[in-house]
Amino acid sequence: QVQLVESGGGLVQPGESLRLSCAASGFPFSTYTMRWYRQGPGKERDMVADISSTGGRTNYAESVKGRFTISRDNAKNTVYMQMNNLKPEDTALYYCNAVGYYSGTRYYPHYWGQGTQVTVSS
Repeated sequence: QVQLVESGGGLVQPGESLRLSCAASGFPFSTYTMRWYRQGPGKERDMVADISSTGGRTNYAESVKGRFTISRDNAKNTVYMQMNNLKPEDTALYYCNAVGYYSGTRYYPHYWGQGTQVTVSS
């Protein structure tokens, strides 16, 4: 059974930090690129950051560069996102995503977690 379980969200004040975790099981986690997405109230779901299967490459949305850091521990089947200097506009439901891919003719499907709420408010 495939699972992606996010945790670490909460209510914080502007300028504070949170660390999100996404624990994966049931699929070959170490072969997948992993992404964090977020969806704010009344907004579309946008990619925040991604990390290659080995952790050697990362990408960030412009809005979070310099404040968020994505990382992974393949031994623990977990991807993290350290979020510093949080702003009210970071308020959203944050989702973990395993990016589907082809290896030869075999397709490895994408998976989504259920999301964890981050609220930044004074």
